[in-house]
Amino acid sequence: MSLSPCTVLADINFPTHSICSSEGGPKEYRADGLSIPELLDAMLTFMPLDAYDDHPVQLMDMTDADKAKGMKLSIWEEYSRICNKHQPPAVTLKMVERFEFYEKAKKAYAIIQTGETAPYANILLKRGVC
Repeated sequence: MSLSPCTVLADINFPTHSICSSEGGPKEYRADGLSIPELLDAMLTFMPLDAYDDHPVQLMDMTDADKAKGMKLSIWEEYSRICNKHQPPAVTLKMVERFEFYEKAKKAYAIIQTGETAPYANILLKRGVC
């Protein structure tokens, strides 16, 4: 399996260790004391997103059941604000179905497990040229 130039920032509920422990899987890093927004802001200071990809930022979408409940997620708005601060023009966040997101995560270069507690806070970043 070839790993992609992507990094996943994972919330506390993401199965990071099981994905990373598979042979040839992504590298696992721990940032337990950090929230994803603060880590995202710091990372994008030094890591440009892929300007040639229409969707360099992808989020794990809500399940249909949570959508039917009308669940609102302010964390996604926070991600959009942070990405747009660092990456002109505005970044379009792509929603990815949960199990498809897991498959993409298996092909990422690294997964950073954070202490983020917000639901559906997982985010995949495709890096560009530094």
